[in-house]
Amino acid sequence: MSLKEKLMSDLKEAMKNKDTIKMNTLRMILTTLRNLEVEKMKEATDEEVMEALMREAKKRREAIEEYEKHGREELAEKERKELEIIESYLPKQLSEDEIREIIMEAINEVGASSPKDLGKVMKVVMPRMKGRADGKLVNKMVREILESL
Repeated sequence: MSLKEKLMSDLKEAMKNKDTIKMNTLRMILTTLRNLEVEKMKEATDEEVMEALMREAKKRREAIEEYEKHGREELAEKERKELEIIESYLPKQLSEDEIREIIMEAINEVGASSPKDLGKVMKVVMPRMKGRADGKLVNKMVREILESL
C-alpha cells in the first residue's frame, strides 16, 4: 500500500470514527497532494508524498512557535495535534545523540574547523537525515558544534 493510499484509508477511518481533527488534517494533506499531482501532471510518488508531509510538518512547527510567541495557546494546541497526526506518517525522528553522531562524521569527512564551514557540513548532513530531523535543529546543532571546535 502506497503512502497516499494509507492516507486515504485513514481518512475514511477518521470519518467513520468522527475524529474531526484527524479528518481535517488528512483532507488538507490530500488536497496538497492533489494540487501537487495537478501541477506535475502525474501521480505523486511516495517520496513526493513524504516531502509534502515534511513541508506540512514544518509549517505546523512554525505556526506553533508564532502562536506561543503571541499568547494564542488554543491555536498552538490545535497545531500540535495536527503536527502529531502528520508526524505519524513520517519516518521515526532521530534523537539528538544520533543527530550529533551524524554531524561529527560529516565534520570529519569535510575537515570542518570553524563556523565558516557550516555550509559544507550542512550539505553533507541534510541528505543523510532527510525527513528524520528538523532542519532548524540540525543547523543549530552544527553551529554549536563548530563554534566549540
